[in-house]
Amino acid sequence: MIACSTAAVDETKALGGAVAAVVDTGDVVVLVGDLGAGKTAFVQGFAATLGVTAPVTSPTFTLANRYEGRLVVNHLDVYRFDCPEEVKDLALPELLDDGVTLVEWGDTISSALGAEQLSVTIRFGAGDNDRSFELHGHGESWHRRADRLSAALEPWTTPC
Repeated sequence: MIACSTAAVDETKALGGAVAAVVDTGDVVVLVGDLGAGKTAFVQGFAATLGVTAPVTSPTFTLANRYEGRLVVNHLDVYRFDCPEEVKDLALPELLDDGVTLVEWGDTISSALGAEQLSVTIRFGAGDNDRSFELHGHGESWHRRADRLSAALEPWTTPC
């Protein structure tokens, strides 16, 4: 587990960008946090690092947004889903194969996303823009990249 903190929205975006620097095609990033915690800001920084120039918005009502960059970025919001079976309408296997997929509220369908995933939990801090992050890599591919991920996140790392 890697613990990090940010004190501004731009820092949250930069942290998302740092994570993007270590992803590969087929990776899944599960984002967990209350409404307004910064999940979409994280994705905005992530996508910008991968060369996405289009505006990145929350897919709350569309369920999925797709952005073209150096890697395809699939941005899902499954807030309204109650169980993994509901994900079938999203053509998830195709999404997972052709780019990097970030899933807001993904903890509700985690079992449908495969064993290889990075979970990012975002919590509110003391100040209005303060956020704390816990990042857990699951699976062999994230285990192999643990040192790279830790190094990329070093500017925001906090003691556990």
